[in-house]
Amino acid sequence: MKRPNFIDIKSFDEFSKYYWYREELQKICKNLGLEYVGNKIELNKIIENYFNGVKILHNKIPKNTKTNTNSLSLETSVIECGFNFGPKFKSFFVDITGDKNFKYTSDMVATVKEVKYSNDLCFTLGDLLDIKNGKKVYAKYNNISCEWNKFLKDFCADNYNNIYSNKLKVASKFWTLLRNSNLLKQYSRQFIIENKNKIV
Repeated sequence: MKRPNFIDIKSFDEFSKYYWYREELQKICKNLGLEYVGNKIELNKIIENYFNGVKILHNKIPKNTKTNTNSLSLETSVIECGFNFGPKFKSFFVDITGDKNFKYTSDMVATVKEVKYSNDLCFTLGDLLDIKNGKKVYAKYNNISCEWNKFLKDFCADNYNNIYSNKLKVASKFWTLLRNSNLLKQYSRQFIIENKNKIV
C-alpha cells in the first residue's frame, strides 16, 4: 500500500500506519505553523495533538536566561528558570543530592521536553529530581526513532540475506517498501521472501 500525502490523511491512527523520517515530520509541522524543533517522538506528539485539535505553535516554549544556580531551589519552575541539561543545572543537582557523579536519565529528558511543550509552569526542579529517583512518572522515553537501525541490524544478522553482496543497499530498498506500507515496521524474513522480486 502506497503512503498517501499528508494532506489526504484524516486521523492520527491513519498517519501512524506509515513510516515518516524526521525531516518529513519537521516539514509537515513547519507547513502547518507548528513547532518543528525536536526528535521524531516529539514531532509525532505535535502531529497527534494537531489531529486532536490542539496546535503547538512554533516558539511557544518561553526563553529565559535565568540560570544562576544560587537563585534555584527544588520549588523553582522548570520553565520559569529556563532549564536545560547544561553544566549549571547539573551543578545545582550535584549540590542538592551530594552525588558528584549525578547523571541525567532519558526519562528526565523526555519529561522536560513534555513539560516545555505543554507549558507546565507548575512542574519544578524537585519534581524533576523525583523523576530521576523513580518517585514520579511524567513522560517516558520511547526509542521509536531507531526502527531503521533495528531493521538493518536484523537484516544483516539473518543468514538468509547472505545471498546479497551489498547488504546495506538491499536492506535500504526493503526498508523503503516496508516504510511505505501499513505493516509493522520491523524485520521479518517472511517480508523479505514475499518482496524479493520487487528489489531491482
